[in-house]
Parts: sequence; C-alpha cells; structure tokens
Amino acid sequence: MHKIGVINTSAVTLDTLTALFSEILPGVEIINIVDDSLLREVKAVGHITPDIIARMAGYALNLEKMGVEAILNQCSSVSEAVDVIEKMISVPYIKIDKPMAEKACKIGRNITVIATVNSTVKPSCELVENTAVEMGRDVTVKRRLVDGALDVLMSQGGKEKHDALVLKAIEEEADAADVIVLAQGSMYGMLPLVSHISVPVLASPRIAVEYLKDMLDI
Repeated sequence: MHKIGVINTSAVTLDTLTALFSEILPGVEIINIVDDSLLREVKAVGHITPDIIARMAGYALNLEKMGVEAILNQCSSVSEAVDVIEKMISVPYIKIDKPMAEKACKIGRNITVIATVNSTVKPSCELVENTAVEMGRDVTVKRRLVDGALDVLMSQGGKEKHDALVLKAIEEEADAADVIVLAQGSMYGMLPLVSHISVPVLASPRIAVEYLKDMLDI
C-alpha cells in the first residue's frame, strides 16, 4: 500500500486534508503527525527556531522509517524548516503551499498573499517570490495580514467571524491583484464564498494533494 506522511501543527485542517486524500488518492494510507506546540512556538517567537527544526526533523525521519513515499508539510508558518530537513531524508518533503505558489506565478504578475497569522506572512510571501525566480517570472507580491483571524477560527464557534474577516480582505484586494493567494490551508473552506471575486482565489490543500498524486503517479 502507498503511504504519505503529513506533519501538522494543528488539527484545524485534518478533516479537510483527510477528505481530499480520500477523494483524490483513495487507498493511500495517510500517516498524520500533529504537534500543536510547533505553531504556538513560532507564533510566540515570530520565526522558526533550531528546536522547531529539530522536532520536525525527528518526525520526518520517523515517517521515512515507516515507509512513506512523500511527506506533506501542512503549516506555512514552519515551511522554512523544510528547506533544512529535506536534505536529511531521501523522500520528497513538500510544502503545502509550494504547488499553489507555482500556480499563482503562472496566472499573473500582481499577486496578493492574504495571511491570518503574522508568522506566515514572511515565509509565504518569500515562497511566492522565490518560486517566481525559479520559474523565470516577474511578479510583485503584496502582503495582507488579517491579524488574529486564525485564533478566531480556532476558538469555539469562530468560523463565521473568521470567514467574514478574510472575505472583507479578499474583496478589498481583488481590484489590484491578478490572483489572490490564501496563505493558510485553514482558509480552504472559504472558496465557496468567493465566486463573486473577479480574480482567481487560490487555497493550498486541494492543489497540494493533486500535486502529490501527479508526482507519485498513483
């Protein structure tokens, strides 16, 4: 049986990713590791730390020993750790938002990245910028932080307020953008709410799972 590992920093997208894997990669065994202390630490410090890298490396090495064919990094806030850890393992370690960044760079030059936690702004925007360089694309990346929205989402009954906050930001940014990138996978559930937006709005979970299917040729 094919196996894919997922390193999560919260349970907020577990159901979403489980449903997408069931739909797109049925029959593939998904091994989830959830360590919410990673997100708490990066939010408190504002950037990844050697301790975060060490813990994530341990999880990746254990997943490799368990026979996974690839690892998905679920959290954009700790995505820079992947650049270090991928050199330690022999299986692909994919940032959930990397395929989305590639798609955004293909769509247009003016890219707005909307984030709901400050620790994601820098790595998500730099990922788009670096991806554009790799692809030979000339892009301008605008940063928009909806500060505290992720905390609202993770609170009891906070989804409606979270969605309203993020939707307002999307509507305000649409006129000046060729494409809008939602930095957190936790915003995936908003896609049905943005059909009236005049430019493409991208969220990472489905794009990433489809990328894994194509990469592994399953």
